[in-house]
Amino acid sequence: MRRGGPSVLGIVLAGGEGKRLMPLTADRAKPAVTFGGTYRLVDFVLSNLVNADILRICVLTQYKSHSLDRHITTTWRMSSLLGNYVTPVPAQQRLGPRWYLGSADAILQSLNLIYDDRPEYVAVFGADHVYRMDPRQMLAQHIESGAGVTVAGIRVPRIESSSFGVISPGSDGLTVERFLEKPTDPPGLPDDPEMVFASMGNYIFTTKALIEALQRDAEDENSVHDMGGSILPQLTDRGEAQLYDFSANHVPGETNRDRGYWRDVGTLDAYYDAHMDLIAERPAFNLYNRSWPIYTHSGQLSPARFNAGGMAGESIISAGCLIRGQVTRSVLSPGVVVDPGAVVQGAVLHDNVRIGRGAVVRGAVLDKNVEVPPGATIGVNPERDADLYTVSKGGVIALGKGQQVS
Repeated sequence: MRRGGPSVLGIVLAGGEGKRLMPLTADRAKPAVTFGGTYRLVDFVLSNLVNADILRICVLTQYKSHSLDRHITTTWRMSSLLGNYVTPVPAQQRLGPRWYLGSADAILQSLNLIYDDRPEYVAVFGADHVYRMDPRQMLAQHIESGAGVTVAGIRVPRIESSSFGVISPGSDGLTVERFLEKPTDPPGLPDDPEMVFASMGNYIFTTKALIEALQRDAEDENSVHDMGGSILPQLTDRGEAQLYDFSANHVPGETNRDRGYWRDVGTLDAYYDAHMDLIAERPAFNLYNRSWPIYTHSGQLSPARFNAGGMAGESIISAGCLIRGQVTRSVLSPGVVVDPGAVVQGAVLHDNVRIGRGAVVRGAVLDKNVEVPPGATIGVNPERDADLYTVSKGGVIALGKGQQVS
């Protein structure tokens, strides 16, 4: 953080494969997946950290990281004069010729970053969630409590608990009594038995506690070497873990509608639904909050154009798009072309997608450089779509980068 404040190093975990987002992750890491037209998923966590004056950030990468590395190095340039940086850190195999065994092992293999920077605190945040958060408020609670680790939690329906790490707080509402990794039948909260606290994958550690926990974990042959599956339960058992309730977090410019918004977009259905959250008159997540901006690099493109009777409603249309057909309830990335007579409804179109004359695309996510031939249809014939493309449990049709359309 800035001079006069506590010393904090940001570590962003961005090494996961993202299998549940296939085919969008067939050629890139999940944090590099496009979101909201012009952003990458990693931009949300980096923006939150930078807006909170955490200006020394290491992004740990591993799988298919080229696109992510390029985005970070070309977009996230900090002032070297002040010693600030955002840097991708690939798997370095400092502990032998092996890849990361889990997120905890990723930090263990990268302890040189902590030793070199010598921070008082380490903020370990996930890279693939959509949200706004001021980490300074979480840090203030952590410092005041004297805990070894503070974990951010958000209330979710108990029925969804098998998708998350679940935090069971003690009677004081702060001390973590149990940390359960993706349980099927966890206890509900005392004030609402049908809700639980889900871990957001954001942790703030006192540096000494983090290093000692990682070293203990490395010696445990039965450990899965994961932050949620190993480190948090370990520190919970030692009475060193506290809960930070995300509902207490406030960011400048928030509205009653989008306050407390957080989405794990790890599946196609969640990814698609989060896009639909962006396009309402009063969006569930507001991309236009200039008081707490989400930063990215949009490139040098001309403004979007509408010709030949082209129109769009309840949609996000990025720069460089040419709309000559009809677009509704959709999110279009830069360079998308919709030809005359084409209909796009409830779709997410990545960079340079082209929808040919008279084609129809409904309820679909098309990765970059996909070309839909004139008269072709996607989202019209479910049986045909299921034979040709990836279709999610919720019925979202997904095409990978440059995939051919029949």
